[in-house]
Amino acid sequence: MATRPNLPCAYHCIMTTTIQTALQQKIAAIYQQPFPDLLFEAQKIHREHHNPKEVQFCTLSSIKTGACPEDCAYCSQSVHNNADLKPEPLMDLVAVLEQAKAAKAGGSTRFCMGAAWREVRDGAQFEQVLEMVRQVAALDLEVCCTLGMLKPHQAQRLKEAGLTAYNHNLDTSPDYYDQIITTRTYRDRLDTIAAVSAAGISVCCGGILGMGESVQDRLDLLATLTTLNPPPESIPINCLVPIPGTPLENAPTIAPFDLVRTIATTRILFPKAMVRLSAGRLEMSDELQALCFLAGANSIFTGAKLLTTPNPERSRDEQLLATLGMAPKSL
Repeated sequence: MATRPNLPCAYHCIMTTTIQTALQQKIAAIYQQPFPDLLFEAQKIHREHHNPKEVQFCTLSSIKTGACPEDCAYCSQSVHNNADLKPEPLMDLVAVLEQAKAAKAGGSTRFCMGAAWREVRDGAQFEQVLEMVRQVAALDLEVCCTLGMLKPHQAQRLKEAGLTAYNHNLDTSPDYYDQIITTRTYRDRLDTIAAVSAAGISVCCGGILGMGESVQDRLDLLATLTTLNPPPESIPINCLVPIPGTPLENAPTIAPFDLVRTIATTRILFPKAMVRLSAGRLEMSDELQALCFLAGANSIFTGAKLLTTPNPERSRDEQLLATLGMAPKSL
C-alpha cells in the first residue's frame, strides 16, 4: 500500500492537534452515549429539521460501468480487481432519460448518474453527460452526478447545466484511507469537493462502513466532514457489500448497533443534512432499517441495483414504509 497521503493545507489549518483532539473527544462522547440517550438526542434533532415520517427516494444509475483505473479495494469496477463484471460504455441519452422518467414515476425525487471514471476529461463524453444533466433537470428532478475527480471549470459547467449535487465520498478516515485506495489521495478527494462547493453545487459526501476500519476511523471520517465549508448537504452511509474478486470479499459485516450509532452521530453532527442509508440494505432486516430511520436516516436508494450491487426492490421499500406509517418524500 502507498504511504499515507498528504492532506491539503486547509485541512491542516483546521485540524491542529489541539482542535483535532477536542473534536475527536466531542464526537466520541456523542457516539458512546447509552443507546437510549443517543437515539433520543438524534431523534430530537431530526424532528427539529425534518419530517420524521418522510424518507426521500433516490435512484442511482450506472451510466458508464467498469474498466476504472482506480484500485479501490471494495469495488467491482476496478481493473485491478477480479470481479465478474462486464464493462459497458457510456449510455446514450435516450436510455438515461427512460431510467430517469421511470425513477420519477416510482417516487424518486433525486436521480444520480455514476460513471466509473478516475476523473472527468473535457471532450465528447463530458458534453454528453452535460446534456444528460440538462434533460434530467428538465424532468423536475434533483440531479446528482458522481464522475470521479473534477476540475473547477468542469464543476462550473455542471452547475450551469443544472446539476443539483455532486457525490464524492471520502470513504473512510485519513489514517485508514491508504489501506483501501492507493491510486488517488485524500487530498485529491478534498480538492474535488472544494471545486464542487466553489461552483455552488451541493456536496454529497459520506463513507463506507465495514471495510476493516476501527470505530475511531468512522468517527474521524465524521470529524473530517465537519471541517468542510459549507457542510455536506447529503451524507451517504454505505455498508460494504463484499464482492468476490475484490480484496475485501471476506470482510466481516458491520455490527448492526455500530451502524445505528454511526447514523445517529451523523444526524447529531449534521442536523440539516439528508442522511442517506445507502449500500448494503439488501442484507438489513426491516427492524434494522427502522432503527436507522429512528436514528436520523431520511433517504434511501431504490431500484434493483445500486450501481453494480444488489438493492431492495421498490415494492419492498414501499411496504416497509407503509408498515412504519411513513411515506416517500415529495419535492
